[in-house]
Amino acid sequence: MNTIIEAPGMATILPLSKRLKQATHAHHERVDQGIMALQPFASREGYMAFLKVQYRFQRHTASLYHDPALAEWITDLPERCRFPAIKQDCEDLGVDTEALDGPQGPEIATLPEALGWLYVNEGSNLGAAFLLKYAAALELTREFGARHLAPSDSGRGAHWRQFTAQLDAIELTEEQQRIAIKGAQDAFAHVEALAATRMG
Repeated sequence: MNTIIEAPGMATILPLSKRLKQATHAHHERVDQGIMALQPFASREGYMAFLKVQYRFQRHTASLYHDPALAEWITDLPERCRFPAIKQDCEDLGVDTEALDGPQGPEIATLPEALGWLYVNEGSNLGAAFLLKYAAALELTREFGARHLAPSDSGRGAHWRQFTAQLDAIELTEEQQRIAIKGAQDAFAHVEALAATRMG
């Protein structure tokens, strides 16, 4: 759904995906800094710290990809779930996932809120192209240890555009859009906190 943003002398129609991008820019920057602080591509140890963050975030959001109500809006949602790939990557590298299966993150209570979380998760796959290249220096590939960083068959750009087109077509009220934005901000904050924790 598009929202009209008033400005002096003009009105701009902004789709939800663009509103989400604007409202989470600072949050995104902090997450990038937090992830880079793990030095994920300096060594296998650093990469495993990064993988644990990814595992916990993907585990927390995995159920959203199998929610029938959300699938009414995002038709290819189940196929987008990267949690199985993350689990396999952890197994490849001997990461003890049982130690990561403790308390999860904040509750995702509403469908608009879930859309914000999905926006963050799907958006992270765009930057994964660079991460996959860096992972190759550690002998990690889309077949071993870095499966969750691999692009979809349709390619990263097309995959993202398909998601945002469906997202922007959803009819939400202004209040529901605000809830979606808050959900995206919460998702970024959760990843930032996970990176700061450095479990294991």
